[in-house]
Amino acid sequence: MQNLLPEPPATLLPANDEAEAALAAAEQSGDGDALADVAARFPTYSAAWAALGARAFAADQVVPAYAYARTGYHRGLDQLRRSGWKGHGPVPWSHEPNRGFLRCLYVLSRAADAIGEADEAARCAQFLRDCDPAAADALASN
Repeated sequence: MQNLLPEPPATLLPANDEAEAALAAAEQSGDGDALADVAARFPTYSAAWAALGARAFAADQVVPAYAYARTGYHRGLDQLRRSGWKGHGPVPWSHEPNRGFLRCLYVLSRAADAIGEADEAARCAQFLRDCDPAAADALASN
């Protein structure tokens, strides 16, 4: 069956050059405290929360990873809504400012799975795929 309703337009989050530069410097340093400083300085910047979550997950700190990813996910939802998103529609991976939110969704799915929260893990994985299948594929291949 063909859907006759048009798909909503892609949602493109605004860039934050200052936060992006701070995160790049923190990641270059390899210092977890520097990542936390970026999240504290730019609490609405999902990419900082995603970096903290990914680092914690890689270190087998699943509960902190879940908490960081959930924070970034919710901050990203706020930004998506402010950018006109109505709860569905594409959030393209190709648009760099969207990647922090999408990475948070990915880490949240993995951390939820690791703590046995299968429904949440599946919901987040499907949400990521609904936002942009390319995001799910790119993140899964890392």
